[in-house]
Amino acid sequence: MKKVGLLCGREYSFPPAFIVRVNQLGKPDGVAAEFVKLGGTRMNEPAEYSVIVDRISHEVDYYRGYLKHAVLQGTYVINNPFWWTADDKFFNYAVAAKLGIAIPKTVLLPQKGYPSDVDITSESLHNLTYPVDWDGLLDYVGRPAILKPFSGGGWKHVYKVNNKEELLAAYDKTSPYCMTLQEFIDFTGYVRCFTFGKNDITPVRYDPKERRYLIEHEYLSKELGARIVKDAQTINQALGYEMNTIEFAIKDEIPYAIDFLNPAPDMERDRITEFYFEHVVEKMAKLVIDRALHGNVANTWPRWEEMLGFGAASGFTAAPKTASRQVTTSSSSASGAKVR
Repeated sequence: MKKVGLLCGREYSFPPAFIVRVNQLGKPDGVAAEFVKLGGTRMNEPAEYSVIVDRISHEVDYYRGYLKHAVLQGTYVINNPFWWTADDKFFNYAVAAKLGIAIPKTVLLPQKGYPSDVDITSESLHNLTYPVDWDGLLDYVGRPAILKPFSGGGWKHVYKVNNKEELLAAYDKTSPYCMTLQEFIDFTGYVRCFTFGKNDITPVRYDPKERRYLIEHEYLSKELGARIVKDAQTINQALGYEMNTIEFAIKDEIPYAIDFLNPAPDMERDRITEFYFEHVVEKMAKLVIDRALHGNVANTWPRWEEMLGFGAASGFTAAPKTASRQVTTSSSSASGAKVR
């Protein structure tokens, strides 16, 4: 029997549905799912699970430490806890831009302030220039602009600013977070892609103002849908994510990748609609069953250094040496241009 473990927090519809579906679909192959239960982890204790789906360790340090240990013992963790710990949105933007994906102009900013329990003084910050050239940064990204954290999600601490005065007023509220200043894309269309594995992509029309998924299967042209699927595949191959959402803002038929560091995406029924909830549960169940039966732990690592020509994939991040340089397209992904 191969066991799939689910590690999650305040979710109510996805976890039980996912576990039931894995147990239904996995029974013929001896795959079963359950909630992970932890109460202290002994060093080098054997892996209990073939696969663990992680949806909460970014908020619970003990879980993150446990998952790193589980990888050491041979568990296939979705998503890789080492890379998730290291990753941030500014790095993602830079990698994607180098890979030819349309990215809004973005600036990483010094923090406004620091946690109260960290002893930071002016002497600690002698490498920073002062004052910051706010006018120059706004000239670079354009006006209006978006101020948002370089890591994190849930639309928290996101501000649209039209000038330096508004930027500084918003920036003064951001301590202790590190922020990015980004070009505002005045989009005419918006797509959020569910991703299952690195190549199976489901683009969905999304309304960011109302934060609603819309069921419109013919929303994108064939050409634009194909480009969005290809760009999403490239992002996941580079960053290693197998459970993710990738957002594109469309302007003049160009899909700008706006946000793609969502390794624990919202999968609750009342927010993603009944239609996409069933789709997500089915796809995730099939993904983990496949990984339980055939998964290679090395394949959870990102491939950005290989794809950018820096060296073998086992260089910076221990990605698999056998990985192909070309991003492959699964049969289900190829049909992704038929947009959901």
